[in-house]
Amino acid sequence: MTAEERLGEQLVRLGLEMPPPAEPKGMYRPALRVGDFLYTAGHLPVRADGSLITGRLGAELDVEAGYGAAQLVALGIFATVRRELGTLHRVRQVVKVLGAVNSTPQFAQQPAVIDGCSELFVAVFGAEEGRGVRTALGAASLPLGVPVEIEAVFQVG
Repeated sequence: MTAEERLGEQLVRLGLEMPPPAEPKGMYRPALRVGDFLYTAGHLPVRADGSLITGRLGAELDVEAGYGAAQLVALGIFATVRRELGTLHRVRQVVKVLGAVNSTPQFAQQPAVIDGCSELFVAVFGAEEGRGVRTALGAASLPLGVPVEIEAVFQVG
């Protein structure tokens, strides 16, 4: 089964729809390929209708809501990768994921939130290829009031 087919299965299982590929909110590219690597800019949790999820973990949102927001970020990253490469099948390895979580000072479950993205990467790309190194950070605020922002680096072929 290809990554595209696994993504289709996950969308049905989770009851989600792909958002449109990200458009820059400033002076940057959504993705840049350098040699065998594709770097994505930070992606926000965008619903299929283009609306954003907003809120802070530990205040308006709990871990489950943050996890769901991180899943939406993964879908946005998939849309960007698909636009850049034509297909997800060209991804050989998730190399690195960097996730920032908009959270209160007392909130300490940032890794559980970013798992929403990481677990979807594994479900789509496979247990080995979908799991790279990762950093999950807390942030006092994020652009547009979103709960998570995630960027990724992929080895591509």
